[in-house]
Amino acid sequence: MSQDPAARQSSGHQSSEHPSPEHRTDGLLASLVAAEGARAKTATEFVEATLKKGILTGALPAGMALRQEELAREFGLSRMPIREALRQLEAQALIDFLPHKGAVVTEISLDDALDIFAIRRALETAAFALSIANLRPDDLSRAIETIAEIDAEADPARLGHLNRQFHMTLYACAGRPKLLALIEVQLASYDRYLRFHLSARGREHMAQDEHRAMVEAAAARDVATAVAILERHIDTAAEALKQFYAAREAISGGA
Repeated sequence: MSQDPAARQSSGHQSSEHPSPEHRTDGLLASLVAAEGARAKTATEFVEATLKKGILTGALPAGMALRQEELAREFGLSRMPIREALRQLEAQALIDFLPHKGAVVTEISLDDALDIFAIRRALETAAFALSIANLRPDDLSRAIETIAEIDAEADPARLGHLNRQFHMTLYACAGRPKLLALIEVQLASYDRYLRFHLSARGREHMAQDEHRAMVEAAAARDVATAVAILERHIDTAAEALKQFYAAREAISGGA
């Protein structure tokens, strides 16, 4: 899903407003650390919160290298809490670890995300409609159990897996293995966008009510309602991501 590193470096982040990933991040980091204020949290939580805010607001642009030694110096900390904070940000799809470069701010493309949403809408609604008549009570129970697992899961890295498991459980009886294989690829690609979205908007935006409504409609063998809920589920997620980008553009002044 993420762009080739070379493409990132040539994607317009060379201006004075958005330093190249190869440039030092001292000035940006210093202002972010100062803006975060007094540290009423652990060192790791402070680093994570500060960098997360910088990434989500666009103050730390996509492709920017986050070198541990520079971060340790700016935060006045050892590298251990820096390293742990970076791993937590990776779990939220806010940074990537690239070979020979280390941690860089992730590239989340709105156009790419909307493309995935469009593909998901076409493929998943077809599979769900075919699957509903063949779903067994065990399948529906497994879907409900997965919803409960999502509610209880604290690890962002696991949420994408569980979301994929839930949807594939409902589509599994479609009898179209090639269609299901295509859907799994798109859901796997969507994982990083889901984690990014939840990091930006919060866990309450997981749309669990829609997940439950999909199961209820499937249990009632109401294909039209089930598919309509799935369409709304995907469309709502796409619209929320567009609104996030629009708000960030408004804050940054389109920079």
